[in-house]
Amino acid sequence: MDNNCEIKEKPKNVKEFFTSWYFWKPFIAIIIGGVSGYLYFYFVGCKSGTCPITGSAWGSIITGGLFGFFIVSGPCGGNCK
Repeated sequence: MDNNCEIKEKPKNVKEFFTSWYFWKPFIAIIIGGVSGYLYFYFVGCKSGTCPITGSAWGSIITGGLFGFFIVSGPCGGNCK
């Protein structure tokens, strides 16, 4: 199995970490996923309130944030060719 992923150096200190994509890429993905989850709840969500994920805004926000995180945190952090 051939893996064409580039391996980038990890940040060496806290300042480098918070200014690198190791922090910002998942952070932005979680925010976008959370906003998307809320928009799904608002426009499509479960009207009866009995749906476990879309029955509340918090459930939709958390689920959307997790989806956003898992999308960008796949193998190689989404850096595969």
